[in-house]
Amino acid sequence: MVERYLSYTNRRKDLFGIIDIIGMNGKQILAVQSCGQAFSEHNRKILASPMAVKWLESGGLLWLVGWRKLKLKRGGKAMRWRPRIKKYNMKDFREVKNV
Repeated sequence: MVERYLSYTNRRKDLFGIIDIIGMNGKQILAVQSCGQAFSEHNRKILASPMAVKWLESGGLLWLVGWRKLKLKRGGKAMRWRPRIKKYNMKDFREVKNV
């Protein structure tokens, strides 16, 4: 985990403003931004970040993982946490600049 808690401001600070967790396997390095219900807000934050572009240009992978509770069966009551994963590439950032 690379997210820090700043006690003097009662806030959390992400690495480069966009990364909560880093993982690596010897061949690749992965940066993850994790969130709950605010998936679209985090997506906009990543797409607006010049550090996200630098991360991808440096060969890193970047994912946004949003967690939500979904029903196991339609009409049922049982719920389970499921991830929603967006994997970024340079094309995502070129599309933002063209809009």
